[in-house]
Amino acid sequence: MDDHNFGTRNKRGDWAPNGHIEVAPFWAWPPKLMTVLKWLPEYVWPWNAFHMATALLYWFYVVPEVAVMKTLSWGWPLWLYAVNAGAIFVFYGSVELLFYVKRKQGNRFKYNAKFPGEQPSDVFWFKSQNIDNFLRSFFISIPLWTLVEVVFLWVFANGWVPWLSWADNPYYLAFLVAVAPMIHEVHFFFIHRLIHWGPLYRWIHSVHHNSVNPSPWSSLSMHPVEGFLYHAVAFWHLVIPSNPIVAMFQLHIAGFGAVNGHIGFDKLEITEETPLDTHAYAHYLHHKYFEVNYGGDGLIPLDKWFGTWHDGTKDGDVQMQARFQKKKERMNAKTARANS
Repeated sequence: MDDHNFGTRNKRGDWAPNGHIEVAPFWAWPPKLMTVLKWLPEYVWPWNAFHMATALLYWFYVVPEVAVMKTLSWGWPLWLYAVNAGAIFVFYGSVELLFYVKRKQGNRFKYNAKFPGEQPSDVFWFKSQNIDNFLRSFFISIPLWTLVEVVFLWVFANGWVPWLSWADNPYYLAFLVAVAPMIHEVHFFFIHRLIHWGPLYRWIHSVHHNSVNPSPWSSLSMHPVEGFLYHAVAFWHLVIPSNPIVAMFQLHIAGFGAVNGHIGFDKLEITEETPLDTHAYAHYLHHKYFEVNYGGDGLIPLDKWFGTWHDGTKDGDVQMQARFQKKKERMNAKTARANS
């Protein structure tokens, strides 16, 4: 495909899509029913449908019997870790192999024209972003993903929180499934905003932001504190009446879904004429500019409400720079008062 039909490339070779990122259409006023109805299939397919499919596969073929999960031991948690690690290796690894190793589509639709393997740096283990990100994912974040998974399954199995059945609560649980991506976005925004605070950023979140030019292995490359907080979104289903399948879906939106914001391509060419939209641009702009788009791509427009939204346009750049200038002026004024 010709990516010039969908966007433009600057002098450095970096590509940006035409148009702008829009928040979910149900926030528009007055409401536009037809726009919402056209958007709904995109909300479900393919990504959220994939996460629900993996949650169901786990529940029926991976998760142990309830009697087993009532007791903590080494066996079943290690089994879950092996499955999680294997699934991420296949899922993320397939994208990495096709689009970063074999470079199936070159740098068409790639936001940053360069590939991480071309940019060694001392900030990474072994000076390699790929090795660093891979090791952090498999030896830090995926174990923490598994820890969260084991805890909520153990709690449900012991009956310490309500376990609602699908037979008795089909509409309520379907509603929880529908809003799970929204729960993820709200949870992610607030923990993400927290760890951008100066000391926490330097101690915790800077590890993830070392990957300015993210790739699939960057998705779960995190400090342990961030890795735990990020996957702990599933614990909301221990607070609200829920079902372990919905909690698993919530966890998979975080675990498998982390790749969306880090693929680095706006579209993946599944076939020559079949592009798959990644919805990666909003989070790519966060990696590029650091202080914008702390949430997702506008499902719950917290960034817009808190003034940190960047829609990928020149106007977005202007608004961002104006905010940075005001921040700089406040810091200069504070310094001046401290020195007076």
